[in-house]
Amino acid sequence: MSRLSTIRLEDATGLAAEVFAKIKKAAGKVPNAYLTLGTHSPEALSAALAFDAAVAAGTLGKADIEVVKLAVSEHVGCDYCVAAHSLMGKLAGLSSDEMKQVRSGTATGDAKRDALVTYVRILVGTRGTVPEAAVDAVRAAGYTDRQLMEINLAIASITFTNLVNRVNDTTLDFPAVQ
Repeated sequence: MSRLSTIRLEDATGLAAEVFAKIKKAAGKVPNAYLTLGTHSPEALSAALAFDAAVAAGTLGKADIEVVKLAVSEHVGCDYCVAAHSLMGKLAGLSSDEMKQVRSGTATGDAKRDALVTYVRILVGTRGTVPEAAVDAVRAAGYTDRQLMEINLAIASITFTNLVNRVNDTTLDFPAVQ
């Protein structure tokens, strides 16, 4: 059961109603996480969606974006985001096994993807300046400096959603991941 109150979709007004309508048109539904966020701060929901749009407009592929979001969500223990991005990862072409490997930090057999996962796990799991060897390794795997910034943006985006869902204990409306 979610901790924060959430309005019913049909009771939304103003900016919340506008944002919810756009989400429903694009996705067919308004996920619980967005419904809760928009209930309390439609401006924050709009900003989160703009963040995600900026990530999507970059040069990272959809599968790489979902790898980043899965790795971060698993690291911080956000079950809601793990479930949501497992579905999104499947739609982006990731297999169930690949997603399990990404979440656990074990090798997928794809050197570039493995370098991305390692880099993301270092970024979110350490403090201070990221070791130069970690940056060199992800570059050597084929990621550009622009993509390093896009990876950072994807991490920032999912971190906000993780925080919302961890505070709210958002009720899953995506298939649970074991």
